[in-house]
Amino acid sequence: MNQEQWNAVDRYVTDLLVPADEALTAALAASDAAGMPAINVAPNQGKLLHLLARMQGARTVLEIGTLGGYSTIWLARALPEDGRLISLEYSPGHAEVAVANLAHAGLDKIAEVRVGPALEILPKLVKEPGAGPFDLVFIDADKQNNAHYVEWALKLTQPGSVIIVDNAIRGGAVVDAGSADPAIAGTRAMYELVGREDRLEATAVQTVGTKGWDGFLLARVVA
Repeated sequence: MNQEQWNAVDRYVTDLLVPADEALTAALAASDAAGMPAINVAPNQGKLLHLLARMQGARTVLEIGTLGGYSTIWLARALPEDGRLISLEYSPGHAEVAVANLAHAGLDKIAEVRVGPALEILPKLVKEPGAGPFDLVFIDADKQNNAHYVEWALKLTQPGSVIIVDNAIRGGAVVDAGSADPAIAGTRAMYELVGREDRLEATAVQTVGTKGWDGFLLARVVA
């Protein structure tokens, strides 16, 4: 197995199960034109997020890390017409592109993007009437703060809510306890937090594909 074969398998699955979509294709093109890094979730991963939100019966979603809004579109499409999605994005430039992409997809009435450091916005969300609790939280932002994001997600959810943390394997480097990489240290801190947190039951899954070797953590709030 190698990257070429992983890519081929993802293309095969995507061609059959995730047909081309104008709004999603346009969102990727706009992100690329704006010079954003190509770190959005893959199409089949976006479809997974969509299905998880649908199976959860989610009406409210919190996303931490918007980028160009590609995953935001997948998640927002899983919500009912009166659903609500709030996505937090650090970069004003990225947020501008995401807002335009959401409008192009016809989702600007459901999804909103808030700009600034997530760790400054999240405490305000806790106090904001009607902002939560969220049925699903998707965390895909700066990895060094993953543990902090999970802590805030717990304050903004309720029993039965789902928390998903992306990029939780880091090409296998997550097992390196001595790593000086803040993303690795932050991801390990997140695992340690989830592992000792009685309010969560969780697992993590390794994946390979067009995004290389990585994976995600999936947790359910139980108390």
